[in-house]
Amino acid sequence: MQRIMIVSDTHRKHGNLAEALYREGSIDKLIHLGDFEGEDDLIREMAGCEVLMVPGNNDFFSPYSKELETHIGKYKVLLTHGHYYYVSLDLQTLRADAVARGFDIVMFGHTHRPLISVEDEITLINPGSISYPRQADKKCTYIMMEVDDGGGAEFTLKSV
Repeated sequence: MQRIMIVSDTHRKHGNLAEALYREGSIDKLIHLGDFEGEDDLIREMAGCEVLMVPGNNDFFSPYSKELETHIGKYKVLLTHGHYYYVSLDLQTLRADAVARGFDIVMFGHTHRPLISVEDEITLINPGSISYPRQADKKCTYIMMEVDDGGGAEFTLKSV
């Protein structure tokens, strides 16, 4: 089993990320979906495992590609912050583009609101913000993805 932590929108505030990493124990991969604000080296050091990152709208002059295509288990996955897809308005543009490009899962941030939406054509994942939540309960959130030996995945929303 592979354990992957998915986070977004740390905005230079790392206490909750440190707490989440401590609680989860050993993880195989950390995915950061943007707005790390130049602190990517610190986040990599904290994680102590493979880290995949894409820049957010506050990651000025970031050397990272604005999107990352990867495979996790049996899935083709798109990592993006989401602001180029206007995710604060709705998810139609992101959903349509990801489906057209053949992705099984798209992971995004930007809205600071968590989402796990498993649809027929695509799974949409947003871990919310681990530092500055905007949903009604104001919980700082992240998502744990567990990939089984057959390549299937389960997602669990967690709060710090």
